[in-house]
Amino acid sequence: MPVAHRPTRRTATQATPSAARRTAPVAACLAVLLAAAAGCAPQDDSGSGSSKSSAAPPAAAACTKGKLATQVPGKLTMGTDKPAYAPWFEGDDPSNGKGFESAVAYALAERLGYDRADVVWQTVPFNTAVAPGAKKFDVDLNQISVSDERRRAVDFSSGYYDVRQAVVALKDSPAAKAGSAADLKHAKLGAQVGTTSLDVINDVIEPGERPAVFQKNDYAKTALKNGQVEAIVVDLPTAFYITSAEIQDARIVGQFEAGGGKPEQFGLVLDKGSRLTPCVSGAVDSLRKDGTLARLEKQWLSEAADVPVLK
Repeated sequence: MPVAHRPTRRTATQATPSAARRTAPVAACLAVLLAAAAGCAPQDDSGSGSSKSSAAPPAAAACTKGKLATQVPGKLTMGTDKPAYAPWFEGDDPSNGKGFESAVAYALAERLGYDRADVVWQTVPFNTAVAPGAKKFDVDLNQISVSDERRRAVDFSSGYYDVRQAVVALKDSPAAKAGSAADLKHAKLGAQVGTTSLDVINDVIEPGERPAVFQKNDYAKTALKNGQVEAIVVDLPTAFYITSAEIQDARIVGQFEAGGGKPEQFGLVLDKGSRLTPCVSGAVDSLRKDGTLARLEKQWLSEAADVPVLK
């Protein structure tokens, strides 16, 4: 409004000494209030390419069970998809603590001061977890890769697992003999919708035929077994499990290097601007620093050293 920019007589003249004495304490109070508000406001890290927040880590006392603003007071609500696949979970039961992500979830809860009984599990489809909008969970883990695009809709914790993508094919398929990404250009490929596995097909392999897209990995595996696709792309630990326990006639063709020298990481998903994000990231960082994540990875996930790299 133009009037708002027109100087009044009071603002154009010098304040009297008594007015200055009155306004000084008011200004001081406002400065304190503004500083407090800035400290409590959620940090916007959408412009960062890292999965870590650039804000200073919160005090340990602020990241305890009694202080965290969770969906249900005194509880930590964890989300994941169903079925909950091995080796990330076992027996399609996230609450049993078995499988890498289930074990990470309970280690995270313990680090934040929650007992096992305080953890509540909720079924959250993959695409729902990363879609814009308010969440019904506190934290979701479902092999979700951190990306700048997804960070526009949700918050991510620090990465809890460095992952590579891999190609799985039936042993008697021509795709099983591929020694490079170029060898797969004429193959019928498939992957789960909305995943970095699908991104690898489109951006790295660049096949001549449009890839098949599946709502769940189960459907992709069925298509592979039925010959509807020649190969599928999944994360490497899942590839190990598929070939060792689910499809005996399948083999891992190879794995892909991390693009641009930056490792692909799985991160815990939180609501955009969640006040829990700094605390959850801090807990993940401490689990990595003290070797807990490495120990759980060794316990639940297969080694990748013998899988050839596709270039």
